[in-house]
Amino acid sequence: MSLLVLSANDVERVTSNFSPEYLQLLMADVFALTSSSATDSNSSSYTPHRIAIPTEHHKALFMPARISATGTTMKVVAVPTRSNDAGGLPASTIVLDKNSGAVKAIVNARSLTALRNAGGSLLSTTLVGPRNPEHIVAFGAGEQIFAHLDVHLKAFSSLRTCTIVNRSLNSRVQTVIDKLKPAHPSVDITVLTLHAKDGTLNPEVKHKLSNASIIITATPSKVPLFPSSWVPSGVHLILIGSYTPEMKEVDKDLVMRAVRSKDTVGISPRLLVDSVQACFREAGELLDAGLLEDQMQEIGTLVLEARARDEKATTKAMRAILWDGSDSPDSSATRSTTFDGPVTIFKSVGVGLQDVAIACAVVEEAKGIQSEGNGTNLGVLVDNYDKV
Repeated sequence: MSLLVLSANDVERVTSNFSPEYLQLLMADVFALTSSSATDSNSSSYTPHRIAIPTEHHKALFMPARISATGTTMKVVAVPTRSNDAGGLPASTIVLDKNSGAVKAIVNARSLTALRNAGGSLLSTTLVGPRNPEHIVAFGAGEQIFAHLDVHLKAFSSLRTCTIVNRSLNSRVQTVIDKLKPAHPSVDITVLTLHAKDGTLNPEVKHKLSNASIIITATPSKVPLFPSSWVPSGVHLILIGSYTPEMKEVDKDLVMRAVRSKDTVGISPRLLVDSVQACFREAGELLDAGLLEDQMQEIGTLVLEARARDEKATTKAMRAILWDGSDSPDSSATRSTTFDGPVTIFKSVGVGLQDVAIACAVVEEAKGIQSEGNGTNLGVLVDNYDKV
């Protein structure tokens, strides 16, 4: 049994072939399976809760998962426990062979987590967000922000301006800018600090948010990054950063605008999550707002609803199926100059099955590239790794 090892560069080369539509459909399959498994006693997927082990400078997380039709994987992530650690999140995913049970691949997952999250977030935008977004604002400067901005800018040609907000104008921000600008030369990309010199929230951030179509947050903040009153009605928010009850990137007022509103003309408030069960354990913003289960909806239920009418529907077709009534986000009344009306939110804390889907897709694509025999090496193949 041979072992394929894919480095970060190998993974980047492989995933460059993944279109935004492919990523959305990959995540749509996962979310549909997650939602159907919640009511299916004969589940074909397994996602035990992650195991955490403290080390000297990190919290090591071990996340096994299985999709019967796809494969079995375990992702290992080391989360720094030192505030000055600038090394990011080292991550790798092991992929098991279906027949032998042996490890057939080790995949660098440092960027894969961000990419699978971005695919799920893009799916939420396509399903319930504005149809032709013009301005996107992102908070943070890590892999998550680059991946989210990259796939959204690829998917929506209507996006002409992009603002990145970070606590400081550091090297991580510059790295994101250096990667985004060559890939999207027609988009006006600017960077702002979250706070002004006097320590108050930067008023320029308020101005950018007032014109936003999409807002993405991917920070470890324990306090809201901005007040609800800065967010105009009709915006789609993607909250990807918090994953503990103590963390919260937006205030409870903004969360409640996604479940009820004084004015629902043109758009219905909607709060989507990747997993209700997981968000009840880990989503600080939703816990702080004291939400009930029926106030949030798993994105997988929307996928299942659309596929019940068209099993092979693309994501845009799913949107058309879901919104064939008067409250469609396609309405010209979606955008509003008010700052207390309805918004849509997608809150994600991550679903283990996403790791299975993206890692197995990378391994299969890598095998396809290798079989083309174009004279270039991809990964390291260790022959007789599990010789018996």
